[in-house]
Amino acid sequence: MLYGIVAATTALLLAAVLAALLRAPALRLGLLDRRQRQRRVPLSGGAAVVLATCLVVVAGDRTGFAPLGEGMGTLLTAGAGVAALGLVADAWRLKTRFLLVGTAVAAAFVVPYGDTGVLAGVAAVGWIAGVALAFRALDHADGVAGTVGVVTAFGVAACAAAEVMDGLAVLLSVLAAALTGFLMHNWPPARVALGGCGAMFTGFLLAVAAVTTRAGQDATTGAGVLFALTAVAVADAALVVLARRTSGRPLLRRGPDHLAHRLRRLGLTPAGVTVTVGAAAFAGVLVGTLVHTGLLGARAVLWVAGGVVVVVLVLWRVRARVPGQVRGRRGPDVRVSREARTKHDARVGQDARGGHEVRASREDSPRHRVRSRRRSGALVQRPRESTESAEPVESPLRASPRMASSQVSGSLRVRNG
Repeated sequence: MLYGIVAATTALLLAAVLAALLRAPALRLGLLDRRQRQRRVPLSGGAAVVLATCLVVVAGDRTGFAPLGEGMGTLLTAGAGVAALGLVADAWRLKTRFLLVGTAVAAAFVVPYGDTGVLAGVAAVGWIAGVALAFRALDHADGVAGTVGVVTAFGVAACAAAEVMDGLAVLLSVLAAALTGFLMHNWPPARVALGGCGAMFTGFLLAVAAVTTRAGQDATTGAGVLFALTAVAVADAALVVLARRTSGRPLLRRGPDHLAHRLRRLGLTPAGVTVTVGAAAFAGVLVGTLVHTGLLGARAVLWVAGGVVVVVLVLWRVRARVPGQVRGRRGPDVRVSREARTKHDARVGQDARGGHEVRASREDSPRHRVRSRRRSGALVQRPRESTESAEPVESPLRASPRMASSQVSGSLRVRNG
């Protein structure tokens, strides 16, 4: 008990200090994430969380105060490998398919096939990889991924403690403390971000720990518990997939259409969005933990599933600002579709090849119509003042008739005509 308090405090302070120290190197190396238009946030928080968690846990295991137990060393090594993969993605923008395959390979080494079975173990590998990428997607706004990670880590740690998995419970407690220290710099407005390194590390550890605690128990109830523990991440991923499929946009292309973006469109402040998402995560984690411990029936998970469906459908109706959208001065946003621009460019190209004069191309352009709406009513021609009956006014630049010609010489003489 005493070591748990000391370890959590150490991880919190160490993560806070490392996040501040690594901020300047991240700025120099260009490890940045652009948020809220031109505000750039360095991706140094993930490395701080990974280092703080690994150092504290390894120190406790080596000193003998908190032995990790069997399999925890492999889990920590696999998590560090996933964190390294996320760091590479932050630096060189790897494609999502490579991240998915790499995370699945790491998960294949830590899934307890003896307790889950082969088929359930393969399904668990896919679920772990999906949760890791879902947590990476949660890092789209200040404080969201860190808050959800802290709440989920405490819930999964409670499930592990109920199963007398002390080493796993200590690991998750240290992770929650490290994320809390990171949130000191990530609370809106954020000075550092979690990035793929910290987000994938967090999601990977939480997913593997949840699978480990449910291994060997009822598969249906276990699936419900796993869903409830990660309900916010699942809701965000489902919302993004639904919105991009229905609008015909690429599924893996980043865009401002996640949970936090749509909540901001409803008028919530950045801090209000973080608190709202954290409260939703706490509700799902609480239900999952109570179902795991037997204090609630398995049907309680259906309430979480219903809430996720309602939230996804309601937020799906909220218009998200997507690439190719122009915001006018007044009125709703006017979306300039790519199809309209493509047809317009093709028509202009055909007219140019045929030798015809292209005069109306600018008026037919969708962008010109948007600019016309912006300038409507802005340019009002002022009436010209009549100068026919006005008396001539002597200019102050004209030379005075009293000026003697001897005082002005050569080319400096001022003419009065």
